Amino acid sequence: MFDKIRNWRVRRTVARHPIAEPLWRDALQRCPAARRLGASDQAALRVLATLFLDSKSLEPTQGLQLDDADRVLLAAHACLPILKLGLDWYDGWHSIIVYPDAFVPRRPKIDSAGVVHQTSTVMAGEAWGRGPVILSWAEVLNGGKKPGHNVVIHEMAHKLDMLNGDANGFPPLHRRMDRRVWSNVFSSAWDHLQEEQRNGAELPIDPYALENPAEFFAVASEQFFEAPATLRQHLPDVYRQLEQFYRQHPF
Repeated sequence: MFDKIRNWRVRRTVARHPIAEPLWRDALQRCPAARRLGASDQAALRVLATLFLDSKSLEPTQGLQLDDADRVLLAAHACLPILKLGLDWYDGWHSIIVYPDAFVPRRPKIDSAGVVHQTSTVMAGEAWGRGPVILSWAEVLNGGKKPGHNVVIHEMAHKLDMLNGDANGFPPLHRRMDRRVWSNVFSSAWDHLQEEQRNGAELPIDPYALENPAEFFAVASEQFFEAPATLRQHLPDVYRQLEQFYRQHPF
């Protein structure tokens, strides 16, 4: 019964708010990871992007203007990770706040002496537990231009990671996935990359991945969609785990 109601609502939303063909072609042109998909997956992504735009509030700030093409592009990037999972995986939050460029949130931090300081770190993206996703539009436009980098996928991966609590690099796995295998694969890759970094080697993945396990998962997810051949070549076990989690085969 509930599936019938849901399917009816999906059909109604897609019928009432379709993404125009020129807008979709423009999004595919500007989103290489989506452009590499087969025709049936592109059609499914288009439906997801339509539902995403209907259910999420895109909120530009500081005078930024997003036209329809920009919104469709952002939705296409955002829905790539859930192409085979479904929009339900993005339940529990509503807003995407978009800055024109990098932003500097100011937050209090208490040091070991109990003194409160204001931190000011330049950021390209941020994801809050059940709160908004925050993005730099300049970085969104760079998606697919720098190999392995996509700030939208990065922050959406954090959102998926947070579905079972704090972001820790351990999203809710599917029934047939083995938690011990996931943990061993990511821990071994982490240790290997740290050793490579200590030895001065050039890493096959953005070094920011070694900040903590949550960033490792998010950066690896970027690489999985944007540069899958590189990830599969250098971190094949990580690639296979992400292949099982996202249920996609981008390479």
